[in-house]
Amino acid sequence: MDGQVKVAVIYYSATGITYQMAQAACEAAGEAGAEVRLRKVRELAPDEAIRSNAGWQAHRLETQDVMEAEIDDLAWADVVIFGSPTRYGMIAAQLKQFIDTTGPLWANGALADKVYSAFTSTATSHGGQESTLLSLFTIFYHWGGVVVTPGYTDPSQFVAGNPYGASHTSNNGEIAPDHVALAATALTAKRAVRIGAGVKRGLAAG
Repeated sequence: MDGQVKVAVIYYSATGITYQMAQAACEAAGEAGAEVRLRKVRELAPDEAIRSNAGWQAHRLETQDVMEAEIDDLAWADVVIFGSPTRYGMIAAQLKQFIDTTGPLWANGALADKVYSAFTSTATSHGGQESTLLSLFTIFYHWGGVVVTPGYTDPSQFVAGNPYGASHTSNNGEIAPDHVALAATALTAKRAVRIGAGVKRGLAAG
């Protein structure tokens, strides 16, 4: 078994806030020694809706070369880190649609024994950050995954204040992730890689 931890960072972002957090997760995972894939999920919104929002349209063009996620990315990964903005306290429909295609992997047990983590962003303060992350964790429990969170394992987390995963408040997309949110995202990713490496070694040892 290849000893290097494989990490898939799979996200949805409309105007780029969650995308910036996904980039931070990828960078941190790479610094921790992992092989990393960055993947966006397929957009479901109609073109006219996207064109009506300048930020949304600009972000679609900015990330047109980012590969779309496939369920094979989940099969490949030892660690999966999901990112999503909140939608009424839950994950975005685009990410949920991707997750709903994973039935064949789940049925074969191919999603079990992997490490999973997550990050999120909201337009307003609070805005469902914790419930969005917890809704993702419910999926991981069904898969038989190992959920890794940042907790309060670093002093910076007492500033960030969200033990469930990295989160950011964007003021309706106007405020980019600050150093606090990006540090929390990096911590989330590095912990997932470290615990993922331990799980992988343990499984290989039988």
